[in-house]
Amino acid sequence: MAQFVVRNLDDDVKVALQQRARAHGRSMEEEVRQILRRVVYDRPEASEGLGSRMAARFADVGLDQPLPELRDQRIEPMAMDQ
Repeated sequence: MAQFVVRNLDDDVKVALQQRARAHGRSMEEEVRQILRRVVYDRPEASEGLGSRMAARFADVGLDQPLPELRDQRIEPMAMDQ
């Protein structure tokens, strides 16, 4: 089993971990192990693109045209001439 040390942990984070561990009936060390396991092994669900989410959101008000997914496209800032 591997070991590592976490330095410069904020005091409020340590207190929150202690409270969380106490609420789950575990040591703080075991609580951290459980958190790390959950984060490492849980696979996030693939999310829809913004265009798909917007189309679904506004479908009930008459939006029936597909919105393009603009992944990996450079966005130029708008000119702010006076």
